[in-house]
Amino acid sequence: MRRINPARAALSVGTVIGLFHILWSTLVAIGVAKAFMDFVLRVHFVRLDYAIAPFAMGTAALLVVITFAVGALFGLVFAHAWNCLARCESAHAGRGQAHS
Repeated sequence: MRRINPARAALSVGTVIGLFHILWSTLVAIGVAKAFMDFVLRVHFVRLDYAIAPFAMGTAALLVVITFAVGALFGLVFAHAWNCLARCESAHAGRGQAHS
């Protein structure tokens, strides 16, 4: 198994999650978030009474920063777990080859 660079994984996952939330903030800013959510909920057989709050730049920035940080943490933990499993696998494979 190939090792994953934890810093790159953190930046990659954080960036992807952050970009999704920039997209969501943009949908709120241009006034189409409610229609989008109505569609998503309808195709999941969910009916809710809810409202989308007015767009606020500070709230949008906070959303993106927090979700980037959570995504980066997830990417970092994932990379470390992957690398740990890769070490276990290579140690196990090494023992198997020694017995052959």
